[in-house]
Amino acid sequence: MERSNEHAYKDIIAKKRERNDMKKTIFCDIDGTIFEYRKFETFRTTPAVMTPGALEKLKQWEAEGHMIVLTTARPERMRSHTAKELSENSVPWHKLIMGIGFGDRHLINDMAPNKNINRATAHNLSRDQGFECIEI
Repeated sequence: MERSNEHAYKDIIAKKRERNDMKKTIFCDIDGTIFEYRKFETFRTTPAVMTPGALEKLKQWEAEGHMIVLTTARPERMRSHTAKELSENSVPWHKLIMGIGFGDRHLINDMAPNKNINRATAHNLSRDQGFECIEI
């Protein structure tokens, strides 16, 4: 390997390591992602059921020191009920954002100057299938 190519390769590896060592912020929807999907009118009469692998993955991310921000289209008036369901199911989280729209969601983020590294990633999942396969 030429000297300049070797340095470029080492720089790429160093950037990947730096990115993987940094703590991440994970934005995660609740219904259909963490809990199996239910209609709003059934929340108080049916129990929340975890999707496959969701709890284990969230606990792993919490143990690794990542910030978990939960989002939901549930209205603000359901905050205490939502927090209760999360607690009863031992779901770890740091922030809870209620009342987001039902439409498409977009995450917009900057890239650090002089670092050609994407700092935002999206994962679209099939409803109720869990996210045990997601690696961050």
